[in-house]
Amino acid sequence: MGNDGGSIPDRRDLVKTKAKTEQADKANQVRARWFFCALSKRLLQEPVVSCDLGKLYNKDAIIEYLLDKSAYGDGEEICGHVRSLKDVKTLKLTARSTPTTSTDLPPTEIPQFVCPLNLKEMNGLQPFVYVRPCGCVFSQSGLRALLGPNPPNRELSSGEGNNGDSAHKQELDVCPQCATKFSQTSDVVTINPSKDEEQRMRVAMDLRRSREPVKSKTKKRKAGTDAVVEEAATVLKKKKSTSARHSLSPAPGLNPTISAASRALTNSLAVEESKRKANMSDAVKSLYRGKNEPPRKETFTTMGTFTRYA
Repeated sequence: MGNDGGSIPDRRDLVKTKAKTEQADKANQVRARWFFCALSKRLLQEPVVSCDLGKLYNKDAIIEYLLDKSAYGDGEEICGHVRSLKDVKTLKLTARSTPTTSTDLPPTEIPQFVCPLNLKEMNGLQPFVYVRPCGCVFSQSGLRALLGPNPPNRELSSGEGNNGDSAHKQELDVCPQCATKFSQTSDVVTINPSKDEEQRMRVAMDLRRSREPVKSKTKKRKAGTDAVVEEAATVLKKKKSTSARHSLSPAPGLNPTISAASRALTNSLAVEESKRKANMSDAVKSLYRGKNEPPRKETFTTMGTFTRYA
């Protein structure tokens, strides 16, 4: 079986097998979502903000994106739903106070934030949520342990009773960190959700935005522009009317004393010009051409000399 040198070929050397598709490292993906900004891909640094889909961003990166949409190549794909700073919420994160047990880990692999209720690390292994009205961040297990499970009939905004007269009010909870009231069903946003949950959150976001009242600033601006156009039209009409009046009005008469003086001055200048021309020599007169004389081809520099163009 051997070739020269006594080498024995194996099956993998003789048979070509289909190459396996490369799979991304899930640990690196989780670390990238929880430790780095989703837009700038830089390490998360306070102030940290989050959108309605639960993605984490550095606030300076969001501001750069809103000022220049082309600052990041995939900005429209990642945070195209962010229209202004009103669409993101600044998070109140609890920094890690206890040092890590192993000091060999790089800073990019050490969780920076923890849950203030049970001190669980915000490393992607435990689901975390934030409260939309205040921005406080907790682990999902810690918030449920403190407030209890979410009842299915908790969200009751305005429901009619059997007789149509009684209305149920929505029960609100209190944030355990800042005592802000919130609804456990509509004001708790999951941070870095799964793809299916992110799709449901996107549908809820679109539905909530469709219910927003239309801003009246556009109407005010339109009214202001109409007023400016009308004012400009009136000014143009006034200018046209004044110009028509000036054109139809007769020219004012001249003062006889002023006209006599101007005529005398014109006559005196004509007499002086005739005297000056009478005293000119023939050489100087040859430089000038009379009104009735044909135009000359030669210039004053070639006058009186031989030139082939004369």
